[in-house]
Amino acid sequence: MRRNVGTAFLRTSGGWPQQTISTAVRYNTPASSSFHSSTHKAAVAHPITAHGPPPKAPSPTPEFGELPPQQTDPEETGRGGTSQRRPIKKPTALKKRFWKNVDVQRKQGGDYQVLLDARPVRTPSKSVLSIPSTKPYLAHAIALEWDVMNSAQQALKNHLIPLTSLTARAADIMQEDVAGETTVRDQIVKTAMRYLETDTLLCWVPERSEFPAEDVDENGQKRETLREAQMRVASDIIAFLSTKVWPGIDIVPVLDSDSILPVSQSQATKDIIQQWVRGLEAHDLSALERGILASKSLLVAVRLVAEWSENFRHLQRPGHNKFGIEEAAEASSLEVRWQTDMWGEVEDTHDVDKEDLKRQLGSVIVLVSGETR
Repeated sequence: MRRNVGTAFLRTSGGWPQQTISTAVRYNTPASSSFHSSTHKAAVAHPITAHGPPPKAPSPTPEFGELPPQQTDPEETGRGGTSQRRPIKKPTALKKRFWKNVDVQRKQGGDYQVLLDARPVRTPSKSVLSIPSTKPYLAHAIALEWDVMNSAQQALKNHLIPLTSLTARAADIMQEDVAGETTVRDQIVKTAMRYLETDTLLCWVPERSEFPAEDVDENGQKRETLREAQMRVASDIIAFLSTKVWPGIDIVPVLDSDSILPVSQSQATKDIIQQWVRGLEAHDLSALERGILASKSLLVAVRLVAEWSENFRHLQRPGHNKFGIEEAAEASSLEVRWQTDMWGEVEDTHDVDKEDLKRQLGSVIVLVSGETR
């Protein structure tokens, strides 16, 4: 069998194709081609004769796959052309808010409960969320978290209920304490000691004998270097911890040379800190864990808890400015702030991270605080 294919183009004087010669395919015949041509015709633009207003804009497809009236889904049309409607999906219970009012109620035992209509808020373990009687501000803050929700699905996202999740974490710790278990405590202690080995507050940049041109301000004066800022912030926190919280211990920087290997704290220092963390009250321990994960610093989190917890009033100094959200955020993100002050911020990145850090540190303060005396 022989197959011959012939293709040719006729061009006008301008070089563009005017007539196309169709491909001829012949089987069991000599090589030949059939020529077909048609006369070139210009397009005719007809005038617009429609009257009246323009048509309405198309409406979006309804949610949950429901099709508009008298329309069918092409993908659901059968072979015979009959339409097969897909079932309409109804919204699940999580997409709705099943409560109308949020109230705070104090039980006979003295603890507070947050009620969604008549139902109390529960922890992930299905137990009723109980707030100590000394923390009314915490109870009302949790009620506010639930009052601003639009659907029950938002309660599944911890960043939308930071105080509820922290209080539930503390409730789990208290349940283990009653049962004589230490699983959660051991986990938090292990995490805390791991962060101490590379604490953000103790990682200083190497010392330089000369400072570059960018360390000079517009008046020719030497700016504070990053190392100097790190030493200034760390010295204040370390002085408070080594005199008030852990008297007599020696805390050294873990990264203070040209080596990339961190320096470990002494075993005596580790033992004292580990014993102190393990003995914290449930709400303080839960708040400490959140502070460590947010600031990447055990020392910053300890300072924040000690300055605000109702269980450490003997360490707090009346009449002095407390170590608050701004100070903790600055200490934990000092290097980022120093770089952005020099080179500028990335919009929707650095500013968002800064506010999220403050939100998490603020939840630590609300959780550990009690009624003022």
